[in-house]
Amino acid sequence: MAFWDFVKDAGKSVFGSEAEAAPAPQAAPAETAPSETDRKVAALKAELKNLGLTAKDVHLTLRGGDTIIISGKARDQETLEKLVVALGNIKGIARVEVADDTSTETPAPAGAKPVFHTVQKGETLSAIAKRYLGNANSYHQIFEANKPMLSDPDKIYPGQTLRIPQA
Repeated sequence: MAFWDFVKDAGKSVFGSEAEAAPAPQAAPAETAPSETDRKVAALKAELKNLGLTAKDVHLTLRGGDTIIISGKARDQETLEKLVVALGNIKGIARVEVADDTSTETPAPAGAKPVFHTVQKGETLSAIAKRYLGNANSYHQIFEANKPMLSDPDKIYPGQTLRIPQA
């Protein structure tokens, strides 16, 4: 199983507040109400759908409240890496694991390992591009590799994890 750690307190909030999650007094009996885990998995799936990263053969499991496990079959390695980054950059998620039985329809090149970078205070995409790609003007490659999670190359934040494209 491959795994990546993320900054749990950084990222987009999709789970809502505890007050929003609390059942109303007239709520259905507990046996029919979704569990907190089910509610969080549904919120994660909704976020992936909003980003256009859904796949019917990819399954999510939440363990311990802050670890998400991806299993099943993704379209390709790029999509799988985007799933890891999209899920890991959600506030409250500390770790994303890819189960050993996870595969892609298009196999990754032999020996290819995903490269991720956690943004530090004061960093820019240009600085990150210079570090990993050797040219600050290659920042657009990192921006494109992180779409649709990024909508503007100037809007990155400390604690955010970015996917670094490999040549």
